Amino acid sequence: MDSGSSRCFENTERVYPDQLVPKKNTRKKISTLVNPPSILEMPQEIKKSCGGKQVESTVERIKMAKSIKEKQSNDLEKLAFKRKAESEVKPAGKKEAKTMKLASPLLTLPLPHIPLKNIMDVEVKLVYINEEDVSYEFMESFVSTGTRPTCGAAEIVDPLRAPNFSILPQIDKWLQVTLKDASSCYRQKKYAVAAGQFRTALELCSKGAALEKPFEASAEDIASVASFIETKLVICYLRMRKPDLALNHAHRSIVLNPAYFLNHLRQATVFRYLERYSEAARSAMIADYMFWLCGRSEQCISKLIKLYWQAMIEEAITRAESFSVMYTPFATKIRADQIEKVKEVFTKTHPAYVDYIYTDLQGHHVLPQTANWSSFPPQQYVLTLGFKNKEDGKFLEKLSSRKLPTFTEHKTPFGLLTREDTMRQTETMGKRILPILDFMRSTQLNGSCHACSGVMEKLQYASLLSQLQRVKEQSQVINQVMAELATIPYLQDISQEEAKLLQSLMADAMDTLEGRRNNKERVWNTIQKVGQIEDFLYQLEDNFLKTKKLRMARRQKSKMKRLQNVQQS
Repeated sequence: MDSGSSRCFENTERVYPDQLVPKKNTRKKISTLVNPPSILEMPQEIKKSCGGKQVESTVERIKMAKSIKEKQSNDLEKLAFKRKAESEVKPAGKKEAKTMKLASPLLTLPLPHIPLKNIMDVEVKLVYINEEDVSYEFMESFVSTGTRPTCGAAEIVDPLRAPNFSILPQIDKWLQVTLKDASSCYRQKKYAVAAGQFRTALELCSKGAALEKPFEASAEDIASVASFIETKLVICYLRMRKPDLALNHAHRSIVLNPAYFLNHLRQATVFRYLERYSEAARSAMIADYMFWLCGRSEQCISKLIKLYWQAMIEEAITRAESFSVMYTPFATKIRADQIEKVKEVFTKTHPAYVDYIYTDLQGHHVLPQTANWSSFPPQQYVLTLGFKNKEDGKFLEKLSSRKLPTFTEHKTPFGLLTREDTMRQTETMGKRILPILDFMRSTQLNGSCHACSGVMEKLQYASLLSQLQRVKEQSQVINQVMAELATIPYLQDISQEEAKLLQSLMADAMDTLEGRRNNKERVWNTIQKVGQIEDFLYQLEDNFLKTKKLRMARRQKSKMKRLQNVQQS
């Protein structure tokens, strides 16, 4: 794919192998400025095995993620120093070509269509492989006894990942027998039988039969084994074309081992089958970042993941009916006059989506065509969204003007919601607000407001679902949020205050899933109330300023009238 051109996403009819709803024939565009660089109950087995220790492992993950990032940062510094030394020899004139110019003319070209066959090839090579290796979250080595992800016909063998059996935890022999039987059924395409065997393996794991020395094993190692079984269930249910059953298993595989890139890619595949393309794009983006962060160097695998990520973004934009988008590359901070220029270009390019235009300056976006995690920072873009209806996008103003944005509208700010109000707000959150926020995060690795931005809205949405007693949907939302919370320490540096918030959210989410109640209010509900107070104060200020302006206008009018009367007399 040409990463140096602007894109136009043209919709075409596609036939899905799982016979999902056919794609609507709508016409959409995405543009870039030219000159860019080249049931509400967690399964009992998970509760017993490691569910109670998920909150404690958050601290370990923060420390581990920090150490991994420091290692990668040191490597990047060495690379940057080398590049700097080489650039001193080269003519200085070449530096001018790297500067971004927002005043560049806009060029819109047809985006090369990514065929469904290419997407399915990625899934065959990376998603559906019958792994027999347990990836331990806090170890670089694998228990290597089976198949690795392949690129083309050749199997990838990384000599740096040779197993060291003296330090790797040994799986319990009975669990190992069950897993081998299940893998054998999977190879014979007996997916329902294999899924049953993997569920049995999960039960064995919950009873302490995860590792040979359970009393010496760490919670993280047990969690990694459980994650391995969960991800096996994901591919079994996908093979059976039951993505709704695979969804929670995909989330839990990430909660148990967020550092393994294939867990995120399999989650992306589940989202694709459910036609949730923005979320699939984000999962694929995180998979590619995790692949790099953990030191994997196979470029062919990274290219496959990026292709999948790009295809999901294309699908998300093509199917969006209420908005269109434009990505603008930049090298330095964008000035106010440049923002106006971007909006002017957007208006000319997308005249049907100018009722409300929003430029996201809170977080920098990355596109798969130019994403290179080893160059710090990768090429970044400013996202501009245009809406057909102003009401569909007006809520985005709060992202830039509120510290704790809340997107639920209350007629009486602190009164109890009626069932009708709850249903209306649930509909608004689920069909209008969250899809747009999900799309924005599909090219945004981390937000710049606070570490937990992007998940708070989903937790508040889960609270609305709880009030309507939509238990299954609430469970899926909370499981998804827990997967995102477990991943956050790997995606960005977080402060001590943010780490405490992360732990509190994880603990409350776990309590909600397990049906535990206490006298304390859930953290996200408390934050929502603070946001409502903030909204209320802003509303009072706006009303005061409007009243003041009207009062001054009346006084001025009265003064002019008195002067006229004096002149006439």
